[in-house]
Amino acid sequence: MNDEVQFILDHAEERMSSAISHLDNELAHIRAGKANPRMLDGVTVDYYGAQTPLSQVSNITTPDPRTIAVQPWEKPMIPIIEKAILTSNLGFNPDNNGEIIRINIPPLTEERRRDLMREVGKVGESAKVGIRAARKDANDSLKKMVKDGLSEDAEKNANIDVQDMTDKFSKQVDEKLKVKEEEIMTV
Repeated sequence: MNDEVQFILDHAEERMSSAISHLDNELAHIRAGKANPRMLDGVTVDYYGAQTPLSQVSNITTPDPRTIAVQPWEKPMIPIIEKAILTSNLGFNPDNNGEIIRINIPPLTEERRRDLMREVGKVGESAKVGIRAARKDANDSLKKMVKDGLSEDAEKNANIDVQDMTDKFSKQVDEKLKVKEEEIMTV
């Protein structure tokens, strides 16, 4: 197989991998009843004039499945962190005891579970669209190479490789969605 074909296959695989990484990131932010420190990934606080991720100014743990504990490294940060969590639009109500900020994660209602399932479906479809776009671009590039002298057999074999890659990554998306959906539906 020539280097250009291999480059196209590698590029397609890289794009499909990044679609999976993006999916993992998006799924981590979808709350599924259990407390997870990553739920606070999007929260930033004003730390000496700079917007800083919460995880860089405090220790975030889950002492039990329904609680997130945020322990700031500096006590004066407690009200700032509390305000940032309240204004982050996550629907959390932080509570502090002067040392640690605790966030109780309420159990999901049936309606909220259905909303989250729809959201998971959208995120999954978005990942699949990314994978299919990578497949299309790879196949288009291979077609152009046929015009530039690549044999049709080589193109056909490369198209099969691209399709196998697409199937493999689509299956990964389905598996990840299934796991997340079970997580959401588990009461």
